[in-house]
Amino acid sequence: MSEQSLSASDEPPVDWLGGPAGRLELEPQEGPGGTVDLSWRLLRDGLEGPPRTADDTPREDLSPDRPSFQVPLWKRLLSLLKPPAELLLAPQGPIEWPGVLFPFQVDGIRALLSRDALLLADDMGLGKTVMAIAALRILALQRQVEVSLIIVPASLVGQWRGALRAWAPELHLSIVQGPAPERAWQWATPAHVYLTSYETLREDFTANPQSPPRRRTWDVVVLDEAQKIKSRDAEVSRRCKQVFRRRTWALTGTPLENSLDELASVLEVVVPHLQGDAPRRLAPNHALLDIHRTVQLRRRKADVLPQLPPKQVNQVSLQVSGSQRESYQRAERDGVLQLRQRGQSARIENVLELIVRLKQICNFCPATGQSAKLDDLVERLETLVAEGHRALVFSQFTDDKHGARAIAAQLAGVAPLLYTGDLSLARREEVIRMFKEDERRKVLILSLRAGGQGLNLQEASYVFHFDRWWNPAVERQAEDRSHRMGQESPVTVYKYVCEDTIEQRIDAILRSKQRLFDQVVDDVTIDLGSALTHEELFGLFSLPVPEKLRTEPA
Repeated sequence: MSEQSLSASDEPPVDWLGGPAGRLELEPQEGPGGTVDLSWRLLRDGLEGPPRTADDTPREDLSPDRPSFQVPLWKRLLSLLKPPAELLLAPQGPIEWPGVLFPFQVDGIRALLSRDALLLADDMGLGKTVMAIAALRILALQRQVEVSLIIVPASLVGQWRGALRAWAPELHLSIVQGPAPERAWQWATPAHVYLTSYETLREDFTANPQSPPRRRTWDVVVLDEAQKIKSRDAEVSRRCKQVFRRRTWALTGTPLENSLDELASVLEVVVPHLQGDAPRRLAPNHALLDIHRTVQLRRRKADVLPQLPPKQVNQVSLQVSGSQRESYQRAERDGVLQLRQRGQSARIENVLELIVRLKQICNFCPATGQSAKLDDLVERLETLVAEGHRALVFSQFTDDKHGARAIAAQLAGVAPLLYTGDLSLARREEVIRMFKEDERRKVLILSLRAGGQGLNLQEASYVFHFDRWWNPAVERQAEDRSHRMGQESPVTVYKYVCEDTIEQRIDAILRSKQRLFDQVVDDVTIDLGSALTHEELFGLFSLPVPEKLRTEPA
């Protein structure tokens, strides 16, 4: 069969189709009677997971994180035939999606596919991340784009990484973060998608024309939480607008917070900027509003999901740094040393005590009060309160150092209400009444045990688990204070997990257990002390199980 030449970008990062950059070789597949079968059934048959060798074992050198040199036929055909988006997005189409796409999300993906410049300004929680990734995946499979740049707040890098791996597993990803020497090779790593933060882009976009972000013309530039560039004179704003690009998608639920100048700054980055062009400077006038109408797509939760809304659960993975990281590492190091010194006398209670202590530090640094979770929570709540939404914040701790009272003290700017078990019944009722009736009180902070059951809080459409309770049923009960009959808006749940900490290790174990339990038992109840085996508990800290515990039931 003849070869077909395909266009490539200025610097093709890697030919995911396997051949030399810009060329495609297609092998004929014989069907019944010697015919060549190019049906959509064949495309579906090509979705077979990781590439395999002749003995049907997975090819480790062809993992999703590395370039592939043998390509399933369905991917080659997608590139050649370029089927319509409706077919690619259909549940029975040639692409398998990890979740169901709502009709309004499909509409958003179509808009992204058809527009070189789009301001996707949907309400928070409607899945702007998923829509952008799905559109990138389709464009890459259709061979319309080869290299993209995604710029996000530093706290969202982990969330985008997980979403990209779930929703676009074919796309090779390079995460650009860390010290400058590491960033240099991360920028140079062949990839389809480069994921970085606004702060890193500001540092790496220098006057040198060969600095990594500016030495190529990007097929697509995606800016998440694009209100980050609302101040047009800020350096990070100027750098984003100077990036050479063919398509620009800006994602934000709040393109305008205080003035038209902020909207103008956001729209300046949406306007395509090719090499040799000067970034446009838009005036806050009627012409600006005309541009705004032509590039913005905005849907509100109540508009697109009028029925009893679904509940969308998101895990927010955060990196702990500075004094909080130092306190955590010191506490874990000292705690593991003490467990080792106990040797055969170590008890399950000793491990659980260390876990609780480390979880508290994941909330707040005991020395300085620094908190990666709080920084993220403050930013999200400012947006939600400005949009008129109400939110519940749950913590398993109640104290003023690591728990609900500490959170309430730090969120004084949004006038939160506090609901804990040590309040009198009369005071609890008063707090709930104020939350329901006082339009100014939009944030309610609750201890999980006191507020997780028996309350009807449909006024809130956002739920935050500041720290994770290791019983999924208890978490679901807490979320259902909001997600219940009478709720008029979709409920969005955020669960914080600090990366490279005890939280992430336990979360990985409980995820695997929960998947198994969900297949067998409805409404599983998991208790940390009894749900994990002795091997799993001590294994969290790479410790052997004491001999006396080996014969005891977990």
